[in-house]
Amino acid sequence: MKRPGPLLTLLAGLLLGLFMLTLNVTSGTKTASSSYSEATPSVSPKKSVPASPTPTVTPSPTPSKSAVPNASYAGRTDDDTASVAVTIRDGKAVAYFCDGRYKEAWLRGPVADDGTMKLTAPNGAVLDGKLQQGKKILGTVKDEGRKYAFTADKAVKPSGLWRATAKVRGAKIDGGWIVLPNGRQTGIVTRDGKAASAPRIDPETGAVTVDGQQLTAQPVTP
Repeated sequence: MKRPGPLLTLLAGLLLGLFMLTLNVTSGTKTASSSYSEATPSVSPKKSVPASPTPTVTPSPTPSKSAVPNASYAGRTDDDTASVAVTIRDGKAVAYFCDGRYKEAWLRGPVADDGTMKLTAPNGAVLDGKLQQGKKILGTVKDEGRKYAFTADKAVKPSGLWRATAKVRGAKIDGGWIVLPNGRQTGIVTRDGKAASAPRIDPETGAVTVDGQQLTAQPVTP
């Protein structure tokens, strides 16, 4: 048998060397890849943090205007010919204008938050007034084409506005009285629509005698 020639031996050696080289390269790549994988730390994805809710800001309520206080007021016209009394309750007012002889008017209406008022009467009389810091009312009363300016100071019981209605000897009696803070009284009693000066009342009890019959006047409120 012939021995393989030198050319075959060389060729075999080259093939073996090429195989070994390929093996080393493949092994080195895997090793490097493995090493890089181990060396690189894994990065966990960041968890999304929900945004804090924006706090709701509730606006402070606007302070409401103070309601007009409940009170009574009484005074005289500037020419001292008549008296005026006003009673305010829960934003409403009733007023009485009286000269103590034959002229009178009962007026009613609302009172605005700023203390202004426009009161009217069935006979057409009109009272325009303005409350001054809760101490007095300045205004005018227009009655039968004439205007009367007045000042009514705050009144404390027994001063203020009083009224009595009744049937006396078949006649309808309607009496109105204004008691001023100084004790002075002005009033009219109408008998079936006919006006005349009113007798004095007891301001402590409201007792009054009309045509021989004792009546009891009451404080007037709206």
